[in-house]
Amino acid sequence: MKGVLVRLGSCLAVLGACVYSYLDAQNDLTHLKIRLPEVEKQLQLVLEENRRLSYEVDQFENPSHLIELAHHPEFSHLKHPLLKEILIVPEVFAANQ
Repeated sequence: MKGVLVRLGSCLAVLGACVYSYLDAQNDLTHLKIRLPEVEKQLQLVLEENRRLSYEVDQFENPSHLIELAHHPEFSHLKHPLLKEILIVPEVFAANQ
């Protein structure tokens, strides 16, 4: 009789541990599901900011804007290189690097 009670008690303890583990996992999952809309909203904000910054970079790198910047006094020291100043490296040497 005492052995049966010990077995029954150990089975109940193992079952209780399994149920506790399952409920803990479910609570973690529920917590993540609750936070999901907030994280999705943050992701959308980051993606929108990336699109905006990409547009700004494209506008800045626009050749007409760069030419306009070249006419400003703070960039007057910059000049286009002459054809004799351009060094062309054969593709064979560039591939070996």
